[in-house]
Amino acid sequence: MPMKNEDNISWILNHLGEDRENYYNAVNPPMMLTSNFAFPNVATMRTQLETELQVPFYTRGYNPTVAILRKKIAALEGTEDALVFSSGSAAVAAAVMSVVKAGDHVVCVQKPYSWTNTLISGYLSKYGVQSTFVDASDENDIFKAVQKNTRLIYLESPNSMTFEMQNITAITNYARNAGIITILDNSYNSPLNQKPAAMGVDIVVHSATKYLNGHSDVIAGVVASSSARISKMMAEEYMTLGAVVSAHDAWLIIRGMRTLELRVNRSSASAQQIAEWLEQNPKIEKVYYPTLKSNSQYNLAVQQMKQGGGLLTIQIKAKDIAEVENFCNALRCFLLATSWGGHESLILPVCALRASASLSSQLPWNMARMYVGLEDPQLLICDLEQALSKMN
Repeated sequence: MPMKNEDNISWILNHLGEDRENYYNAVNPPMMLTSNFAFPNVATMRTQLETELQVPFYTRGYNPTVAILRKKIAALEGTEDALVFSSGSAAVAAAVMSVVKAGDHVVCVQKPYSWTNTLISGYLSKYGVQSTFVDASDENDIFKAVQKNTRLIYLESPNSMTFEMQNITAITNYARNAGIITILDNSYNSPLNQKPAAMGVDIVVHSATKYLNGHSDVIAGVVASSSARISKMMAEEYMTLGAVVSAHDAWLIIRGMRTLELRVNRSSASAQQIAEWLEQNPKIEKVYYPTLKSNSQYNLAVQQMKQGGGLLTIQIKAKDIAEVENFCNALRCFLLATSWGGHESLILPVCALRASASLSSQLPWNMARMYVGLEDPQLLICDLEQALSKMN
């Protein structure tokens, strides 16, 4: 076995935190399916309760299986600690609510994840938190939107539909000098393709449902930050709101992370190949993908990201929604579904989102987002080619 290296991705994914010598040298870590823990005497119980955030007392606060996952995620993100929630939305909500209070102001990127938009513009506004949404592809948009009571800058780089990016280092430098906290949703990239904390971001959030789990069988979310912020969040938002991940789901994510590097690399390489092919197809109006050289933010993408990721979006040269639907319905390898990060390729047409006015009103009707999974990219290209031929 190689020497332990807390910065080595293979070590983190396969060994960090697993303490096999304490669990019968099991290759896979134990699934600690207990809600409660018992103690030999009152003194021990008292001690455990006083340090509930670091040791087992009650599974809502600390579970040994979840603790293994926390260590791995923090190491991948390059932060001191992490928390795992029962959904990405819960992670985002806890992170944002840990920062703001009544009377504060939030600057947020335009077109964030729909439930992030609902949280900031709708839910928190009921409690006196103000917000301004800006394009942010030019960092000056952020700086101009800052007010005297701005407490938080919320970033999503890239966002998950049209992939606008922000200059993370420039924004975090500004925020730190202004005493403003930064949160960045890193779900698009995974910790392997982008390291927000290394660029100065205070709190990193993820939908662990995506690449971290990678098998489309878990809903979960992640917050990674300093020990002080995580301890405060655990004692307040995490324990109070109770949106905690189960030991079973944490175990499934640990299992999924064994192949994280292989999956992310495969998906990214295939998506790059398919994006370049689509860009040359006469039936495609536009391709959105961060590391296409035609992308106006290409230089920023290759500066901040290791590779382009598995998501891409297309605008189809269609005369009406029916043609877009014909194309999507004709696909055999791309499943009609939301999310991303699993083994399977997916497509999400904007015309299916018309009921979601807050999102669909900002996006062209002929747009569709695709996630490129682990299938042979040539198989996927053939599938796209035959489906495009059905449009006329």
